[in-house]
Amino acid sequence: MTPTAEATAQGGTTPAAPAGPAERSWTVGELADELGITTRTLRFYEAEGLIAPARAGSARVYDHRDRTRLRLILRGKRFGMSLSEIREIVDMYDGAASSERRQLETLLARLDEITTDLTARQRDLERIMAEVGEVAQQCRDRLAQLS
Repeated sequence: MTPTAEATAQGGTTPAAPAGPAERSWTVGELADELGITTRTLRFYEAEGLIAPARAGSARVYDHRDRTRLRLILRGKRFGMSLSEIREIVDMYDGAASSERRQLETLLARLDEITTDLTARQRDLERIMAEVGEVAQQCRDRLAQLS
């Protein structure tokens, strides 16, 4: 996502531009710790071509772009999106600013689908909870009769 689209998806405002010419970088361990994932997960997303960290010798060096892409990937996974769906949205992050509209429309369409699915699951859970409550009450009533 573009920074503006990312902030919109997060419900925030557009982030300020980085201060100073040197951008922050992270090692594999630092980024894994910050995002609450394993280094193996980072390597998996690299193998899938979703991120491409720079190398300093044999060490991976992640920049702001990699970090943002990883945050988008992880959000997509939390939302139940497939890797191909995530790839489509994340790949638009690198596009021109003109792709922001397409990116937001694609993301919004998928979020609508997720909302519909979660709403259906919520109704199912409410129905199951009511049934569990009924059976539990029947058990309590029967136990009271046996006492």
